[in-house]
Amino acid sequence: MSKSQEFDEGKIEAIEEFQAPETLYNGLIDRVRKYHPSDDISLIEKAYQTAAEAHKNQLRKSGEPYIIHPLCVAIILADLELDKETIAAGLLHDVVEDTILTKEEIDAEFGSDVALLVDGVTKLTNLQLSSDKAGKTPDQLEMQANNLRKMFLAMAKDIRVILIKLADRLHNMRTLGHMPPEKQTRIAQETLDIYSPIAGRLGISKIKVELDDLSLKYLKPDVYYDLVEKVAQRRSERESYVEDICENVRQHITEAGINGEVNGRIKHFFSIYKKMRNQSKTIDQIYDLFAVRIIVSNIRDCYAALGIIHEMYTPVPGRFKDYIAMPKPNMYQSLHTTLIGPSGQPFEIQIRTFDMHKAAEYGIAAHWKYKEASDGKTPEVGEEEKLIWLRQILEWQQEMSDNQEFMNLLKSDLNLFSEDVYCFTPNGEVKNLPAGSTPIDFAYSVHSAIGNKMIGAKVNGKLVPIDYKIQNGDRIEVLTSQNSKGPSRDWLNIAKSTSTKNKINQWFRHELKEENISRGKELILDYCRAKGIDFYEINSPEYQDIVTRKYGFHDWDAILAAVGHGGLKEGQIVNKIIELYDKDHKKSITDEEVLESVSESTASAMPRLITTGNAIIVKGVHDVAVRFSKCCNPVPGDDIVGFVTRGRGVSIHRSDCINVQAMALQDKSRLIEAKWENENASGGDRYVANIKIFANNRSGLLVDISRALTEKNIDIISMNTRTSKQGLATLETSFQVGSRDQLREIVEKIRAIDSVIDIERTTG
Repeated sequence: MSKSQEFDEGKIEAIEEFQAPETLYNGLIDRVRKYHPSDDISLIEKAYQTAAEAHKNQLRKSGEPYIIHPLCVAIILADLELDKETIAAGLLHDVVEDTILTKEEIDAEFGSDVALLVDGVTKLTNLQLSSDKAGKTPDQLEMQANNLRKMFLAMAKDIRVILIKLADRLHNMRTLGHMPPEKQTRIAQETLDIYSPIAGRLGISKIKVELDDLSLKYLKPDVYYDLVEKVAQRRSERESYVEDICENVRQHITEAGINGEVNGRIKHFFSIYKKMRNQSKTIDQIYDLFAVRIIVSNIRDCYAALGIIHEMYTPVPGRFKDYIAMPKPNMYQSLHTTLIGPSGQPFEIQIRTFDMHKAAEYGIAAHWKYKEASDGKTPEVGEEEKLIWLRQILEWQQEMSDNQEFMNLLKSDLNLFSEDVYCFTPNGEVKNLPAGSTPIDFAYSVHSAIGNKMIGAKVNGKLVPIDYKIQNGDRIEVLTSQNSKGPSRDWLNIAKSTSTKNKINQWFRHELKEENISRGKELILDYCRAKGIDFYEINSPEYQDIVTRKYGFHDWDAILAAVGHGGLKEGQIVNKIIELYDKDHKKSITDEEVLESVSESTASAMPRLITTGNAIIVKGVHDVAVRFSKCCNPVPGDDIVGFVTRGRGVSIHRSDCINVQAMALQDKSRLIEAKWENENASGGDRYVANIKIFANNRSGLLVDISRALTEKNIDIISMNTRTSKQGLATLETSFQVGSRDQLREIVEKIRAIDSVIDIERTTG
């Protein structure tokens, strides 16, 4: 037995090196027959014979026959009590990578299930998980490792692929001593960053514990062997101490009528090392260097046993944790309490049921519990509750009713991270992109300059079209040229991410400024002609400066360019200038001139005309019906004006209403002053408001806007949306508000939504 295994407890049984393949195979079959209900081992036997033949002339670094490795992997899988297809795939997991056998041949000989597993392991084996860490901060390294773990999981179409890969890595770590030192360090670090956390995520502590310890052995050998020595120095003394406690606890729970097992164990080395490092303590100061575990039949006995041991020993305050009532994220369940022993030495006791213990040791594999008949056809139901935690871990949304459905789900494409795709740069850096991303998205995620000069791309060494959908694990190389004329407008329809589209639009804004300026002028003039507005009459350098500052641009040409490429709408600019012009020219018609054409009364009193909404005060008009114009839908707080209609009383418009601005001179004589009696208080009255929202189109945009309205308790009347070929979404919505202040709050809330470019009140 090796030094690294001398003090390991509670782990999957390590296999002695250089056993004859036949001996290992017989041990494998013995293990499978202990838990599998079917006596038919023909699939495993055939897989072994095929693997032995395929690897017959190959040796490992240790000099032993290569077949030893797949046999040991299969034995680890059998210790996890996995199904025969997984055992067979474990035996065959290297044949496609290292021999002349193909996936198609495995499919023909062993079926699609085994072929899928072998192919999945082969793809994960080809995944280069290590990357250059030079110059990266700890946070960047952790983010990189997290992305790699997600990629690893997302690439597995069947969770059993991951279990085979974990078994493969565990045996490679057990025999890592035959590798060169630099490779030992790389593989051990990769194991600690990627494989051990995945084993922990899946709750397989038996594998995680050993991967952690073996990683520590090769990354920090001095620390590891120092711990081994210190634990060994007082081993007999500690074992005697723990056994006395176990015997005492065993006696008390038996007297209380509780059936269970009591045993002691030494904590694994990596856990001791982490506590010493994080808490700046020596090994003698670690509370739970060793622990006593009580395993009972049911939850009631767990709490009963807890009460008994708290009577026997003094609990350490603040050191009790109830993971039964509040399980860990991977659904680990147990009671943990730290107590003061007879000699004053603290120790930990863990209490759990047998089912909890199996789940803690084997995680997801613990739920591969076969209850089939001997013919292997009819599974029993009733495992639903045991699988709840698994669905949480893997983010499954489907409902499961029995084990057969569970197995079917595991054989399907889980698509664990459907919103993301993980790919590599040529240097091995992981890029996290939205699902459906193309090489265009990848290029711009590296740098805008790369995207702007892109002329093509290679994926895994092969040229692909620019609309290729990136797959998990792809290694992408962007082809660039200094002679590139820049992105095409078609790229806006191909790119997936909003960020990419924004960068492409930014290029067009900058590079095609003159063209956009010309187009912007044309759009503004066309808009004015359609609305009957003389733009040259209302425009002035002063107004241009105000509009330029309002939208955060440097000069008027930048405003025109923004209109030209679609960043601003021409109506926004024209309406703002009309508003400024109107304020300066409001006094051009006197009150007397207006009243002369609408009323013989010259009284200056302003009587109240009660409408269905807020009170309106109209100068010089008595007992006339007042209604709100539907073309601009004024709300309390808006600047308003009255228009004397023929036979329908006074119509109230917003001062910036397009219809008001575009009136013929003779019609403007019918305008009269009007104002709200109270601009702020709505008094419970509701008014229709129309706004137009301009945004870069993306998935979920409509939902976000609707949510912003409903969160403000706004009644939505209508909502219409359209999207241009360039990906610009225009959404028009009508809703009810109480005042202009409330409308302003709503507009600001929507403006803060990701991808929203601008918002305008609609008029005319």
